[in-house]
Amino acid sequence: MQRYIALLKVIEVGSFTKAAELLGYTQPALSQMIASLEKELAMKILYRSRYGIQLTPEGERLYPSIQSSVLQYEAMRRKAEEIRGLDSGIVRIGTVSSVSCHWLPGIIRTFWQEHPNIQIVLHQGDYTSIPEWVRTGAVDFGFVSPQAVKGMETISIKSGEFRAVLPKNHPLSKKKSLLLQDLAEEPFLLLEEGAYSEPLEALRTAGITPKVKLRVHDDYSILSMVEQGLGVSVLAELVLHKTSYDVVTLPIEPPIIRTLGIVTKDRRKLPAASKEFIRCILEHKENLL
Repeated sequence: MQRYIALLKVIEVGSFTKAAELLGYTQPALSQMIASLEKELAMKILYRSRYGIQLTPEGERLYPSIQSSVLQYEAMRRKAEEIRGLDSGIVRIGTVSSVSCHWLPGIIRTFWQEHPNIQIVLHQGDYTSIPEWVRTGAVDFGFVSPQAVKGMETISIKSGEFRAVLPKNHPLSKKKSLLLQDLAEEPFLLLEEGAYSEPLEALRTAGITPKVKLRVHDDYSILSMVEQGLGVSVLAELVLHKTSYDVVTLPIEPPIIRTLGIVTKDRRKLPAASKEFIRCILEHKENLL
């Protein structure tokens, strides 16, 4: 199974050398593992091109089965860890950047006080990728807006408002609050959050089509771009904690609310370590910003 894991890592990073470093192998040893696997399967799976490492046509057809096998193998290992108890184990979490920056450090610190040997793996994504990772088993659970998820179990954690974010010397920056209509003609920097966006939904409901000039997948990149005067944006209040960007943030009337929660495929079937981590979140959610 280690050969299949190595193969997926090579495909993920597009390099034998980098994959070997990440997995703790030498590059020749990793190349030999892949060659042995190709020999066993009697087909070429990878080839090198000027664009890096790519799957052959045969490899592309085989890839979903390999990925599924590795996920099942990891699920089996985690089940064994659960049987052994909470002395060891891995918690895999899908998260948006604001949660990983502002919520998770304190939660992880608290969790490790009781379970110091549990490993935490964070996968940063958005409202589309995180639920998909939960469905495929790539993560145990994830943080998303419950409104962005259908057909899976969600647990609401906390709600907060969005704020308009403006360059420091913007004409609107002198106001105490903004209407959505105030942003209608402004160059808009949109946080790309996948299939669902609370600000876009609010703008559409108000009959406003924003002049989106740029779509960015990272909250803090947007703050930097607003600081440089490239446009205005609407970001969750949680993102704006502990930042030093030279921008102006204003309340929006009527308020745009974001609710964040946990999504799982079936909470009852989660590994013991993940169940315990969720319990820790729920127990301390009132202390979250």
